Amino acid sequence: MRWTYGGEWAGSGGLMNLNNPTYVMGHRNPDADAICSAIGYAELKRERGHASCVAARCGNSNARIDAILRRFHTPLPQFLGDVTPRVRDVMVRDVKKVHAEAICAEALEMMDAHDVRVLPVVDDGDRLLGAVTIFALGDYFIPKPKQERRLRHVFTSLRDIVRALHAETVALFDEDREEDLYVRIGAMDIRSFGRDYATNADLAKSSVIVVGDRYDIQQKSIQAGVRMLVITGGLPVEDDVVAMARERGVSLIISDNDSATTSWIIRSAGRVSAMVQKDVLRFDPGEKLALVRRRIAARRDAPAYMVVDENERLVGIFTKTDLLKPSPVNLILVDHNELSQAVPGADQVNILEIVDHHRLGNPPTQQPIFFINSPVGSTSTIVADLFRKEGLQPSPSTAGVLMGGIIADTLNLRGPTTTSTDADCLGWLEAIAGCTADDLATLIFSSGSLILSKSAEDVVRTDLKVYEEGGIRFAVSQIEELGFDNFWTHKESLDEAVSTLRDQENLYFAALLVTDINTQNSLFLVRGNEEFISQVTYPQKESSDVFELHGIVSRKKQVLPFITTTLRSLGVIAPNGGAPA
Repeated sequence: MRWTYGGEWAGSGGLMNLNNPTYVMGHRNPDADAICSAIGYAELKRERGHASCVAARCGNSNARIDAILRRFHTPLPQFLGDVTPRVRDVMVRDVKKVHAEAICAEALEMMDAHDVRVLPVVDDGDRLLGAVTIFALGDYFIPKPKQERRLRHVFTSLRDIVRALHAETVALFDEDREEDLYVRIGAMDIRSFGRDYATNADLAKSSVIVVGDRYDIQQKSIQAGVRMLVITGGLPVEDDVVAMARERGVSLIISDNDSATTSWIIRSAGRVSAMVQKDVLRFDPGEKLALVRRRIAARRDAPAYMVVDENERLVGIFTKTDLLKPSPVNLILVDHNELSQAVPGADQVNILEIVDHHRLGNPPTQQPIFFINSPVGSTSTIVADLFRKEGLQPSPSTAGVLMGGIIADTLNLRGPTTTSTDADCLGWLEAIAGCTADDLATLIFSSGSLILSKSAEDVVRTDLKVYEEGGIRFAVSQIEELGFDNFWTHKESLDEAVSTLRDQENLYFAALLVTDINTQNSLFLVRGNEEFISQVTYPQKESSDVFELHGIVSRKKQVLPFITTTLRSLGVIAPNGGAPA
């Protein structure tokens, strides 16, 4: 018997299951490019034959994303807020189990048929009562030395003995009564057989006699009034023996097995409820595997672990071996490559590809992956360019969505990160989508103010990116507005939200970059380490602690390099980006 619950996952070798869905996802708190490039790249992968690829998101939408998707009749990608591996990802759902009223013979047959060593025990409502193991059954059938009496004893009913033996019934009396019975084989000489019965009638009434074609033993057993006579070998029974048994109320059955096997099987007619281990570990399907591993680390005696729902109904089972199974979740990251920005749990699943246009902060992977990192204005540009280079064409709706990603990230080709590739791809997509870039830009940038439509906390987290340099963490959030009037009106609440973000995430500092699409200027609100803030060299707005960034619109290409340079000058991070010596 293998030391696993079942064998269907054996030999996985750590390889991922490519039949599972592959989620194409942007970063947390996604902007338009993160959503649009995910939709476009998922379609490109499907065109290449990867039918399991689906676009997903790990954050909420916003007014501009909604405007783009609504314009091109494209649904918002499915929400996947956490991909951390959980019990439901590794548990066996087709559980082999037994009812509390099952007999040991049925449990043993199931263990043998399915090659398992533990069976959950449930009630009529499928609620978990415990488990019965091959070890408990072994202890029952092979007692310790000086426990010979247990080898003959069984607490059961005559009907259950018939079930265990699949026996032919000749006569049964009071067959449903559960009672203590003792199995004896009628193999001795007739002169010594049954001596104790003459002086102990109760002993006879609790005896099950197993005998072959020994006519004399059969008769003497019936005369003594034994509880049951079992004829073995499938042999016929003389008519006068049958008549005598019925007359004296002795139950009589015929077993096809030999006497030794029959006596062993009779003992297996006991109910499994008598040997149920009730203190089995129970887990919820949603529990994280990392926590489960710690919880069971010290449990060396448990062959399997049960999974139950909120009503204690059995829904699955798993073993320690199952915890070694590869994660069923496959990810393709777009518009980011840093784990601090990825969906929670990304570091514990299979990252297959990365398509991005930001700085490198790439996560470790278990095997080589396909990685594109191109210095263009948007990830949607990279996706569109891949379509072109492979001689493929996105659907008109997806072409429009990709246009939206490019326009939003490059401020309609006016931002400092814009390249000729962005312009070429945008022009190519216009012809497919049947929409001009200027018309779409007007729709996107007039789709509403985030400051007016969201709470200050949501504004700060809408397009938030957390970075890590030299062991410190900081965050920069960016929003785009038509002018700064709304910012100044809500400056106090935004200031408080940035401070709260810094405290909640334990950051070195947190900042909000507010960009005016019309003037291509930005405001920079930063809260946190005072030494860093004192080194910000941009001018401050009169009577305000907000910095004015003239001509600055790109967090990636303009603000982030300034931040890292300042941190190096302060000695907070080393010149190579690591922690200072």
